Amino acid sequence: MATSQKLTGKIALITGGTAGIGLATAQRFVAEGAYVFITGRRQAELDAAVQQLGNQAFGVQGDVSSLADLDRVMATIKEQKGRLDVVFANAGIAEFLPVDAITEDHYDRQFDINVKGIVFTVQKALPLLPNGAAIIVMSSIVGSKGFGGDSIYSATKAAIRSLARTWTSDLKARKIRVNAISPGPIETPGLNSLAGTPEQAAQFKAQMVRGVPLGRLGEADEIAKAVVFLASNDSSYVTGAELFVDGGMAQV
Repeated sequence: MATSQKLTGKIALITGGTAGIGLATAQRFVAEGAYVFITGRRQAELDAAVQQLGNQAFGVQGDVSSLADLDRVMATIKEQKGRLDVVFANAGIAEFLPVDAITEDHYDRQFDINVKGIVFTVQKALPLLPNGAAIIVMSSIVGSKGFGGDSIYSATKAAIRSLARTWTSDLKARKIRVNAISPGPIETPGLNSLAGTPEQAAQFKAQMVRGVPLGRLGEADEIAKAVVFLASNDSSYVTGAELFVDGGMAQV
């Protein structure tokens, strides 16, 4: 993995870092010189990810929708490293129902993890962040599009994009940069899990690809490289922004 050590000496937190975009970003961060804390809900997957990442990573089991778990994550980081330079609030879930089938559980689960989880990940990280730190929140092109059956998931991602704007204003005195990243369809285990059988997954992905001007799914590492940009000094004059990494899907 060719790198230029853009994150040397940085301490980073990546929530939902055990698979997909989160794990790919953790790999990129480590390769770029950062020390990375990752979180995940399942201990076995967390242990496997940390083993893959090596001695520049540490895993803390926890659910971002649990404030007690977040407190434990931040206490661990404070004890071990004393600070954080980068927060990538990545943990999230996606579930799909048309408006006439939405249930309270469907609504609560997605808003608890996708929105509440990000709000309190960032809030509880603030005491560990020095002035000039970087926060990246995980949005999605669905926050700007109107795909059928996506309403609650899409609403969570639109909320996250809004948070990046308002937190930019809240934190401007501390020169903390807050940006949202919005992937298009990315080849990940999570994407495959949305569609049932392998045949259904192939049809689902082929349908999505038809809407992507570049004509393919993205790769998790392509998102990871964009997150490295937003975490590094290369983006020193970028804040309150939404970076689309979507093959043009939301743009044309």
